[in-house]
Amino acid sequence: MSAHFRAAKVTDHVYWVGAIDWSLREFHGHLTSRGTTYNAYLILADKITLVDTVKSSFKGEMLSRIASVIDPGDITYIISNHSEMDHSGCLPEVIQAVKPEKVFASVMGASALAEHFRLDQEIVAVKDGESISLGNMNVAFVETRMLHWPDSMFTYLAEDGVLFSQDVFSMHLASTERFDDEIDDDILEDEAAKYFANILLPLSTPVARLLEKVGGLDITKGIVATDHGPIWRKDFSKILDLYSRWAAQEPTEKAVVVYDTMYESTASMARAIAEGLRAGGANAKLLPLRACHRTDVATEMLDAGALLVGSPTFNNNIFPTVADALTYLKGLKPRNLIGAAFGSYGWSGEAVGQVEDVLRGMKVDLVGESVKAKYVPDDEALAQCHSLGVLVAEKLKELCE
Repeated sequence: MSAHFRAAKVTDHVYWVGAIDWSLREFHGHLTSRGTTYNAYLILADKITLVDTVKSSFKGEMLSRIASVIDPGDITYIISNHSEMDHSGCLPEVIQAVKPEKVFASVMGASALAEHFRLDQEIVAVKDGESISLGNMNVAFVETRMLHWPDSMFTYLAEDGVLFSQDVFSMHLASTERFDDEIDDDILEDEAAKYFANILLPLSTPVARLLEKVGGLDITKGIVATDHGPIWRKDFSKILDLYSRWAAQEPTEKAVVVYDTMYESTASMARAIAEGLRAGGANAKLLPLRACHRTDVATEMLDAGALLVGSPTFNNNIFPTVADALTYLKGLKPRNLIGAAFGSYGWSGEAVGQVEDVLRGMKVDLVGESVKAKYVPDDEALAQCHSLGVLVAEKLKELCE
């Protein structure tokens, strides 16, 4: 097999053999403006082992990278850390092509792969803490259930200090650079935050437990090989600290104001609220949904203490873009928030009350009275919006003391 794509050396025994998806711009409802990678790894042990595969349409690229190092037919074992299709999509074809002796997955992963693909080859289920010999090296398995699927697990190659962490510590970032120290820090933090906020936020409690478990592996000076984005080899402690902070979801004096508008009435209310927030000492972030995506909202909420939502009434309901953002946020289960609702209306005015109901369902602690303005808000309505912003800022200050 010709090697049009080259593998990247990670350690003396480990190579990156994944694929780069430069065109991906959406993943499970959130934007991936910088594309992504599907990372797979080759362990050159006595028993050559492939860790994860790639999305089905990128099978040829992965096999070509493998062929730049070894004959793919020399692969003895395959380990599937995560059965999601962007990491297992070409697994049946790879099994058919290389005919490995064994394929390993977690207990739930073995079940998921069988249900996905109806494979002829048996998947060997491994348990948390179990290890297998690769001849001259060993790999151990760490169950990471619900991070972020029930089947998820880590694989640890102690001899080289490499943790294969599947989707955890990942980011969606297409790049010719393979390692964290080759990429600008601002890009790393931005994409890591976006990934955590839009995928892992509802799993903050198991993330916190995992961080304690990972601490026992003493990998802060080793290598963390993720399934998306760069490999951490220089500053893994940075992402550990960020994950710890994000998982805690401790409120800050930042207030996110999310809204859409039909004829600028709700927008003018949002701006008045922002002025009140700033006057009260809070950091106000306005997100007009005609210019911002739900992805941006979720990411901004990662370090916020308040969520204020504005909607005009449209066909007796919340405006569609606002309803979309709220539905998305509700599924991400942000915690420890205070908030408020506001909006304009023409004759029926149900939207503000419906926004309140959604916020209560999200366990957001509502502050003050919601503000409703008929048609164009007058000076009195805008003054109420300003006062609402000041009140929310004061409450935030109390929460953060």
